[in-house]
Amino acid sequence: MKKARTASLTLDEFLPYRLSVADNVVSQRIARVYAAEDGLSTQEWRLIAVLGEDGERSQLELVRRTRMEKVPVSRAARSLEERGLVRRATSQSDARSRRLTLTASGRRLYQRVAPAALEAEAEVLAELSPSEREVLRSLLERVERAAIRALKPGP
Repeated sequence: MKKARTASLTLDEFLPYRLSVADNVVSQRIARVYAAEDGLSTQEWRLIAVLGEDGERSQLELVRRTRMEKVPVSRAARSLEERGLVRRATSQSDARSRRLTLTASGRRLYQRVAPAALEAEAEVLAELSPSEREVLRSLLERVERAAIRALKPGP
């Protein structure tokens, strides 16, 4: 009888671990931009960034777009509303749903912080050539699409 072979896990070669570590370090660097100047959490900045780029969205759309859980999105939205950066209104089509939009203050914050976030991103990517950056983005998108497909329930 053959003995079952035990898989050997080497964290530094395990994709989820590498992605998580890279995400943590890159996010910490970018967080310096919006946390130091404006005291925003990562979740709050993500909502501001999405609303700044996409315009008005429902909280459910923000959950889908950011891949964050419902509770952190709700907490971040509430906090941003209390700070006068976001306006939350009941959806006209669904009374249970909230629509979020940036206030004038939120828009100004987005316009001030987004360029600094892009500068921090450029600093992180400085050691990669333009073609390597494009390959990295492409590969990350493909990995993300594959993971999303794997999350969907099977037939």
